[in-house]
Amino acid sequence: MDALRADFELPLRDFELALELDVAGGETVALVGPSGAGKSTVLRAIAGLARPARGRVVCGETWFDTKQRIDRPPEQRSVGFVFQDYALFPHLSVERNVSFAAPSDKVSLGLLERFRIEHLAHAKPLQLSGGERQRVALARALARRPQVLLLDEPMSALDPHTRAAVRAELHELLRGSGLPTLLVTHDFEDAAALADRVGVLVEGKLRQLARPEDLVAEPVDAFVAALAGGNLLPGVARPLPTGLTQVELDGGGLCYSADVREGPVSVLVYPWDVALSAEQPEDSALNHVRGEIVSVVTIGNRSRVRVGPLTAEVTAASAERLGLAVGARVVATFKATGTRLLPAAEPRHAPQGSGGLVRIVNE
Repeated sequence: MDALRADFELPLRDFELALELDVAGGETVALVGPSGAGKSTVLRAIAGLARPARGRVVCGETWFDTKQRIDRPPEQRSVGFVFQDYALFPHLSVERNVSFAAPSDKVSLGLLERFRIEHLAHAKPLQLSGGERQRVALARALARRPQVLLLDEPMSALDPHTRAAVRAELHELLRGSGLPTLLVTHDFEDAAALADRVGVLVEGKLRQLARPEDLVAEPVDAFVAALAGGNLLPGVARPLPTGLTQVELDGGGLCYSADVREGPVSVLVYPWDVALSAEQPEDSALNHVRGEIVSVVTIGNRSRVRVGPLTAEVTAASAERLGLAVGARVVATFKATGTRLLPAAEPRHAPQGSGGLVRIVNE
């Protein structure tokens, strides 16, 4: 299967979208970022629905090239596009939605069976659940036997109850399609679950493109770290003779890190590296946060507990055993080796705390 290669520039209202990206056959790449970053415009430019000012789009054959004056219309680009709202024809049945793009009834029937929606063949889109509509949209996108698959926020129309199951189904489909696939989403968890590589797009520029686990382990800056779910505590770092770095936090208190850096920083600690207890534990951890629980969100067997600007992730059983509830005072603990020191977050992108300030005490 041919790779998708896109290298173009497209002026938008507030900035210029400039992207250089290769997606191999059988590979899925996700673009994540805030609303208005240009993610959906990337898909539209590849599909021929938006025209870059300059650049190239190639997948086996050249679809767009300003130097060669090539600009194939959408119908001449071998693209399967799943729109955010799925864009199914409401007056057509499932079968006719899929067959609309299929070269033959045999192909259409095969896709209905592949997506396990043959029993819905005569139903209309408004009679379907969110997960069923997604399957129909995917079947229709693949019906034309495209060279590349484009997915615009494929999980956003799903309710939380069906999201995990549909995400697993979509992951299986993408792995077996053999197509270069580019999807956009604002949800890093969806991107990490579905994609081989994840690119962080901010104001039309790729901040970082890497495997999901590498984005978490080695984020290039504070924005990428926050997008991957990390806690960020701004402050000023000063190396100590002991080899540790002391950070005087903007919110008050001190924090210690095994990273070495000096000057304005953002202290990164991930929720799963934060432990909670009713009293300060007697352990080797140097960083202890005393504060009031602002929120507790339990999904499945995990609970996310917000303590001031910090979020901790613990098992639901631990949350119940510790009696974690809004208003309770707890101590959140994390080790110096569990932190990363990153360049200070840009003011306009700095993550916002949701529960006021807490002080880190090191007794």
